[in-house]
Amino acid sequence: MWFLIKNGRVIDPSQNLDETADLLVENGRISKIGKVSVEKLDNGQGSVYDATGLVVTPGLIDMHVHLREPGFEYKETIETGAQAAAAGGFTTIVGMPNTKPAVDNRAVVEYVLNKGKDATVNVLTTGTATKANEGKEMAELGEMIDAGAVAISDDGFPVQSADLMRRIMEYAAMLGVPFLAHCEDKSMTSDGIMNEGIMGTILGLRPWPRQAEEIMIWRNIMIADLAKCRLHVQHVTTAGGVEAIRWAKSRGIAVTCETCPHYFSLTDEALKEYDTNAKVCPPLRTQSDVDVLKEALADGTIDVIATDHAPHAQNEKEVELQDAAFGMVGLESALPLVVTYLVKTGVLSLADAIARMTIAPANALGIDSGALKEGAIADITIIDPEAKVTVKASEFKSKSRNTPIDGMELTGKSVATIVSGEIVYETKPVKS
Repeated sequence: MWFLIKNGRVIDPSQNLDETADLLVENGRISKIGKVSVEKLDNGQGSVYDATGLVVTPGLIDMHVHLREPGFEYKETIETGAQAAAAGGFTTIVGMPNTKPAVDNRAVVEYVLNKGKDATVNVLTTGTATKANEGKEMAELGEMIDAGAVAISDDGFPVQSADLMRRIMEYAAMLGVPFLAHCEDKSMTSDGIMNEGIMGTILGLRPWPRQAEEIMIWRNIMIADLAKCRLHVQHVTTAGGVEAIRWAKSRGIAVTCETCPHYFSLTDEALKEYDTNAKVCPPLRTQSDVDVLKEALADGTIDVIATDHAPHAQNEKEVELQDAAFGMVGLESALPLVVTYLVKTGVLSLADAIARMTIAPANALGIDSGALKEGAIADITIIDPEAKVTVKASEFKSKSRNTPIDGMELTGKSVATIVSGEIVYETKPVKS
């Protein structure tokens, strides 16, 4: 069986490819990029997708997703999370380990990966840093990596002990996997709700200082350097955090980092109407932080754009702000936010934006993905960068609807998502 994508603008940042071309898929793998004659193919055994005016890229990769299963299936399941990913143009997603039970041993890793085999897109998982996410005793790192976990992470439950973090990073380095760090000094945020600043003062909400994030970024950089561990800093939100990472990179320390679409498209003013959907962890910051994040994306200090897709049930958000859960969904709105706030504004070229969502996360994780090379598995995203989009949370594939951008007018969307040569999501028909 073959599948031919005709006349698309093929962008693959991994090989500096940006040209109008055809892309032929045979038996689930990319067999040719260039000019392909349909007449020379067996028309009874394949189909053609007309990508004229569209952009053909490697399948998008999201290295920071909360799938909630096992334990919180009322918010999301592996399958509904995968469907949301496909609708957003993602072909590979990496689940965080703060489930219940936590992904802290071989059995739970295998459970997630086995469930993922039946999902719409490629589902990978991380393993926890500590048993049951309690921050007390190191989890079974070796067994989890042996079972298929691609990284170790403390997301949602940041390890507070520097000595324990050192030992965890030493093991991660020995196992050859990165540590994905949620940087938060919990002693400074135990009752925090929103960014500490003028808006928080006006609203009278308990403060979450930026220093809680920056202190832990600096600490984790120091420990990563000591342990010779590959450190990936998750969801950077502050100018000071960017400064720390820029310093580490200048010293040759093995650090990568990410930020999320809501951190470069919203500020803490999104909370001025006490919208619980804008309550996220870490909190939305100020316009000056947003400006620095954009500069850091442009100069390459920030390597990756991830969503931190964090679904919550309606009853967990329709409460007083201080009682509402932290987090917003992001898989189905990420690409339009990237195009609208980064590409259309000239912060990043379209190719650079795609790099932040394909080859950059693949490199940070050390996985063989994020490229359109001949012979590679055909994970492909087709994008209409000029499409006008109105965010409709009611139409999300995710089980949850918690987003503060419902109704927002944006530009750019995925029109087809292809995994191993099979279309798993599309908004226009295939021509046969």
